[in-house]
Amino acid sequence: MTEALSSTAGVLRLADLDPAPLAALLSGYGLALTPVAPGEPIPGSFWGESEAGLIGDRLYARPDTPLHSVLHEACHYICMSPERRAALHTDAGGDTAEENAVCYLQILLAARLPGVGAARLMADMDRWGYSFRLGSARRWFEQDAEDARDWLRGHGLIDGADRPTGQRRERG
Repeated sequence: MTEALSSTAGVLRLADLDPAPLAALLSGYGLALTPVAPGEPIPGSFWGESEAGLIGDRLYARPDTPLHSVLHEACHYICMSPERRAALHTDAGGDTAEENAVCYLQILLAARLPGVGAARLMADMDRWGYSFRLGSARRWFEQDAEDARDWLRGHGLIDGADRPTGQRRERG
């Protein structure tokens, strides 16, 4: 993981954008974007360093936290069962199908943020070190993510046109 974390030069960070649209987006899912002071440890961060953290319905991030990390952890919150959400502290857990859905949804949500967009987020995911069978986030998203779309549709998180519904998972 250290190699991936050291290769994040040029990724969008929380400080690079107006946090208000991001906070509003997350709030719609019942998640509060909670700022952490520069240099302070991030509560609930599974990966440490500058990566976002989750505790309950709070997503913690510093100005140097990569946006893809914020969106990824937010999508874990959105995609997890209510039972897991109720006990959430640091480790979002989930299986491979849910992890794929999280990656897909974070790309869709990035498209809703001014100055971000899906293409930029996928490039940042590649820089960080996400790995996909086809070699890049874009190729996976466009050519190999039917299982993720089906999972998200099955849980009511996206509609038939791949648009986020604004709902979080509400059943096991």
